[in-house]
Amino acid sequence: MLARQFHSFLSFCCFWSMFSWIGAAWCGCRRMGNLTSSTAGSSTACVQYVEEVVSQNCVVIFSKTTCPYCKMAKNVFNEIGTNYKVIELDEHNDGRRLQEALAQVTGARTVPRVFINGNCIGGGSDTKQLHQQGKLLPLIERCAPCCSGIEGSGSGQFEPDK
Repeated sequence: MLARQFHSFLSFCCFWSMFSWIGAAWCGCRRMGNLTSSTAGSSTACVQYVEEVVSQNCVVIFSKTTCPYCKMAKNVFNEIGTNYKVIELDEHNDGRRLQEALAQVTGARTVPRVFINGNCIGGGSDTKQLHQQGKLLPLIERCAPCCSGIEGSGSGQFEPDK
């Protein structure tokens, strides 16, 4: 229930940010290297969304459907039978802004961005390397109890957030 309320709030925020972007001033664009106030506001909402999803799920993959490194990361979790939450940015209504929020949160704009137990472990190659070194499963086993069984967590076979 709480997740649905938060999703509704985020949808409203994303709608509002799109509405303000349509204005004559193009509020959503960067000007002279500075963010305008509406971009900062929607950016904050997107950062909060990323933090919320990451805090409520043991494994989260921010992905794009056509990215081979994203497929690599998902395949690792599928092979070891670990559930994960996937957010397909190229199918998400606010995917570009979420990708910018990921850059703010992790320092990297590339996908996939893989999180385990609230921490970004990197991308597809990093995930595969951690698994090959035997370090991935111990990270998953340390997931906080809050993350196992939250509504919306699951394998990439479920409908991604949009």
